[in-house]
Amino acid sequence: MRYGAHIFLWVRHWADEHVSLLARARELGLDWIEIALGEDVVFSSRLTRRCAEESGLELVFSPGDGWPVGMDISLAAPDARRRAVAWHRRQIAVAAECGGTAYTGALYGQPGTVERRLPTRDDLLRVAEGLHQLAETAAASGLRLAIEPMSHFRTHVVTNPAQAAELVRLTDHPAVGVLFDTYHMVTEVRDYGAALRGLGSALWGLHACESDRGVPGGGLVPWRPIATALRELRFSGHIGLESYHSGPAGMAVSRGLFTDCCPDGDRFVREGLAFLRGLLAGEETG
Repeated sequence: MRYGAHIFLWVRHWADEHVSLLARARELGLDWIEIALGEDVVFSSRLTRRCAEESGLELVFSPGDGWPVGMDISLAAPDARRRAVAWHRRQIAVAAECGGTAYTGALYGQPGTVERRLPTRDDLLRVAEGLHQLAETAAASGLRLAIEPMSHFRTHVVTNPAQAAELVRLTDHPAVGVLFDTYHMVTEVRDYGAALRGLGSALWGLHACESDRGVPGGGLVPWRPIATALRELRFSGHIGLESYHSGPAGMAVSRGLFTDCCPDGDRFVREGLAFLRGLLAGEETG
């Protein structure tokens, strides 16, 4: 198992001034860090890569706050989809320059775009075409894509693991997998174990956080069925802690999260790792 964390536990935007976080993440016991990319994220790829390599830390990337409106590969207009594919390709190029191993997130659409309808077959075929193009670009640089189903409050395109698995099948590219987010699935899935088993080998990783985006454990997420399913799948991939820093200088409120879910990123990691390692080792979880 490879344990990681999103930079949002500490900072909103990645920048050169934050590279010391990479060594600290390794000291906390992490194997990888997820960095959000976007129009408002400016940093030296060379510096980030060097510091990650010196720390022995893997880098995973995703589109973040600076994701321009309309960069959505599910749109009906061909020109709009071409622009969206080109935008994601630029982010993948940055990830490759940094030595990243994956580009993840709601790549099938754009979070916050929710149409009051079910996705059609044509919608999914359009998305699969765009994802295939992105997968070709990613694979050429040694990266994988991992699509993340999100709750129906964030998208209408892919809201559950079964839809994600179908989209992976339609995309038909070995570089595409699924990122299962335990927070988002609280409103979408009743049986977490069955949902994970349904993904099978398509499961690239998990975003592990509680139903309130706090430290895993003690909330509504059914962790024991998750652990059972992961053991049955012999899963050895990526498990990442994700939340938003909620301290005085944090960014949780700006993301519409008003609970004090992560006042201290380091503490979140220490407590989260202790819980997850105990859980997946079969220890009692309370």
